[in-house]
Amino acid sequence: MNRRKFVAAGAGLLAAPSWPGLLAQQRAAKTRLILLGTGGGPRPRVDRVASAQVIVVNNSAYVIDCGDGVSRQLVAAGVPLRQLRHILITHNHSDHNLDYGNLIYSAWAVGLATRIDTWGPPPLEKMTKLFLEMNAYDIDTRMADERKLALVPLVHAHDLTRGGTVFNDAAVKVTSALVPHPPVEPSFAYRFDTADRSIVVSGDTAPSENLIQLAKGADVLVHEAMYLPAIDRLVATVPNAPRLKEHILASHTSAEDAGRIAHAAGVKLLVLSHLVPADDPTVTDEMWISAARTHFRGRVIVGKDLLEV
Repeated sequence: MNRRKFVAAGAGLLAAPSWPGLLAQQRAAKTRLILLGTGGGPRPRVDRVASAQVIVVNNSAYVIDCGDGVSRQLVAAGVPLRQLRHILITHNHSDHNLDYGNLIYSAWAVGLATRIDTWGPPPLEKMTKLFLEMNAYDIDTRMADERKLALVPLVHAHDLTRGGTVFNDAAVKVTSALVPHPPVEPSFAYRFDTADRSIVVSGDTAPSENLIQLAKGADVLVHEAMYLPAIDRLVATVPNAPRLKEHILASHTSAEDAGRIAHAAGVKLLVLSHLVPADDPTVTDEMWISAARTHFRGRVIVGKDLLEV
């Protein structure tokens, strides 16, 4: 029996799409999570870019954080920029929002013609307005020369100041929770509930009870992580080492505590991301996983750029 007939007989249908078409439909229906950038901190690196991830549902892209290079990473991941529908920013540190405006602009430049909603802590609305004003000359030139649609009416920015439901559309419900990341306030974690998966992205946070409650029973928790034994070696390379170390320890979560949070929330899969340090060759994947499994017996993955989970 050929593949087409097998599908038709198995489904009890008179006709069925071709095998490649069926696979394309199944992939479109599945909620996809792709780690676009998994490095913690604003320093450019060869092997990891700054924090970003995308959730794709029904061919719509929901981007969480926009570290440097997010547009290029989406292209490398095979996610068309024209599919961009929502952008969510966890907090206003540059390694999470530096390419926010550039992502919107890049999507428009390659043909985006539908509404984009963006969500995040203040001053997101002001940042959006200023970015569009800064690029007004090029926007106006391309509209006149290339007959492109106006960009400004497509972009709808929303300041978030407290946790709760962010939006609930036909494909996904998004919920936020306040998390501690001093001195940057407010900072958010986000939960995505779709027909087939529940995914939580911690953002940058110290250990957080709010995050545990947000992540209860989730299929996937993408949690930032630092490897404590390597922090002194990391900060030794910068002139403000004592102050940087103080900030890192006060506002981030160790791999051990990420595992503790995953256990308390009862998640199925823990994905370590926003890694600090992100490029220390002496810190292996096995070391990250071993630290997380101090308190968590579920599955653990060390995030890599462009990894689909």
